[in-house]
Amino acid sequence: MGRKSRKRPYHAGHVPLNIDRVTGGVRRETGPGGHVFNVRHIPSATKEYRCPGCQQIIQIGVAHVVAWTEETIWGEKAGLENRRHWHTSCWRAWDTRGYSF
Repeated sequence: MGRKSRKRPYHAGHVPLNIDRVTGGVRRETGPGGHVFNVRHIPSATKEYRCPGCQQIIQIGVAHVVAWTEETIWGEKAGLENRRHWHTSCWRAWDTRGYSF
């Protein structure tokens, strides 16, 4: 007796590509001054961080974003080392106000 084929049936549609999964959850956003930032959504903080937007503590368990730029005079590695954890609302508000690392 033959085995059942595991191929997708001819008439079935493709499974949509999950872009967040492919990119590791990192998206690129253009900020003030035309700098491009890598932004990653973190569903739950595992330790406390200080938000550079409001200078308040991001509590453990709070969803937030991490942002960094690769456009530094010291290169990509320096930008990654200078990444910052932001409250999601502070990051959105910053997008209109501007901030420099």
